[in-house]
Amino acid sequence: MPFNEVEILFAEDSSDDAMLTIRALKKSGFANKLHHVINGAEALDFLYRRGIYAERNLNGNPKLILLDLKMPKMSGMEVLEKIKADPVLKGIPVVILTSSKEDPDIQRCYALGANSYIAKPVESENFFNVIKEIGLYWMVLSQLPL
Repeated sequence: MPFNEVEILFAEDSSDDAMLTIRALKKSGFANKLHHVINGAEALDFLYRRGIYAERNLNGNPKLILLDLKMPKMSGMEVLEKIKADPVLKGIPVVILTSSKEDPDIQRCYALGANSYIAKPVESENFFNVIKEIGLYWMVLSQLPL
């Protein structure tokens, strides 16, 4: 898939969580235009068209970003801060998808401009349903800027 057609940018370092999330989104019909990156630095490379993403055209920003908090190289919170401080990127909805239920993390993410904060359920059935609901809400029901 060309990088310019990406609708969901998914940043997750856990291969197990990534596989479950992508499987749930695919089964719900929302993963056809998903691009998975494995750390925060790669997420910013994608958004700022650096490195292997340098050829992306300027009109190809994702419609939604799913962001884990605890990732190597650059945390999800640092990525969120950079996205929401950038006038071009700040309109992209960012959904935090994390195992952390720590109140300081939740407070900080919303203060930085997160659009939603979802604690990953432990049980696979609940996890699958939560991912399906996220896809349905953000990709079908919510009116996103063009």
